Amino acid sequence: MISQRLFLETEMMNLTKPERLPTSPLEPTLADYCYLDEAFFARERDGIFFKEWVPVARTEDIPVAGNYVQLELLGQRLLIIRGKDLIIRGFYDVCRHRGCALSMYTTPKPLEGMQKGSTGTFKNVIQCKYHGWVYDLTGQLKVAPFLEESVNKDEFSLYPVGIALWGGWIFVNLSPKEATEKGWTLERQLGAEIDYSKNYPLADLRSGGRFVYDVKANWKVIIENYNECYHCAGVHPELCEIVPAFKQGGGFDLDWSEGVPHREGAFTFSFSGTTKRTAFPGLSDHEKVNHKGQLIFPNMMVSLAAEHIAAFTLWPQSVGETRIICDFLFHPSELEAKEFDPSDVMDFWDVVNKQDWVVCEAVQQGMKTRVFKQGYYAPMEDLAADMRRYIAAKLGDI
Repeated sequence: MISQRLFLETEMMNLTKPERLPTSPLEPTLADYCYLDEAFFARERDGIFFKEWVPVARTEDIPVAGNYVQLELLGQRLLIIRGKDLIIRGFYDVCRHRGCALSMYTTPKPLEGMQKGSTGTFKNVIQCKYHGWVYDLTGQLKVAPFLEESVNKDEFSLYPVGIALWGGWIFVNLSPKEATEKGWTLERQLGAEIDYSKNYPLADLRSGGRFVYDVKANWKVIIENYNECYHCAGVHPELCEIVPAFKQGGGFDLDWSEGVPHREGAFTFSFSGTTKRTAFPGLSDHEKVNHKGQLIFPNMMVSLAAEHIAAFTLWPQSVGETRIICDFLFHPSELEAKEFDPSDVMDFWDVVNKQDWVVCEAVQQGMKTRVFKQGYYAPMEDLAADMRRYIAAKLGDI
């Protein structure tokens, strides 16, 4: 009984001891709940994805008048339409009368990888099939059957979505009035990223292939992984063979301003480090042989090679699952060539991507353990800490 009592007293003392925090010079990551909690995910949805400019499609997806993309962003149905004047506009996919989805009765073509997305063409007007209200391609109400004398059509235009273009991507803002009032333009949001890739003909490029991945990890875990190369030596042997600097010193002191050099004789992301495709016109000498990458908050990662672009857009599905659309963009002159074959870079990227998704899913699982409260950034992961600073700037007290 005495030994039992001593054991219990010792256990009680252990339970009441304060946790000892690491004294090493490591910066803390976001707390565990920021990656695991549904309520925090809802804050991100409302405070980030419904407020920021978010890339959703390429202009090439809707090349002619009447073309539209219907998609869903965190539960919000959207229509992106090219009007008769060829201007791209965005609207919530909902009739002003009784809330019916306007695209419900169209005959769309599935758009691979989008959020329940599709493409199609409206013939001059958008008609709700529920009660027959008709809108033109600018969103203006034109016909309200049997209510022509009593309805002020100017008061019932479709709910707009902010639209802005950069590099051939269509960005949406789901709070356009607020963005306008605050002067929150896409240019302000992109900041220095505009100049970083200015030599690459992004707007001229066209899609030559796509991968769609469903990853069981929080969207921030994926971005933090992209934003550091501390993990590269252990996770990406093929990548480090092409870019040896990624494994040197844990990826410490990588200079991304001019790009990171490939090994001698290599200039792109393929298993050989080479390709038959020629470099984009207008690149600097550094950009022809170095790899550049940029993170565009909140949900876009762009890897810039000499002759192709790998662009990742992240579509959060839930707090613990993210759909990743990886588009491969090439110069039109290459796409038109009879021998065009993107498999050299796509096969390489698929290997590297899946290596990343495995560790991201492992992080998501590990964070669920009861002892985990937060992680830590090593000095060479300083760029990954951008996510912590971004979340704090957008959501305030976390």
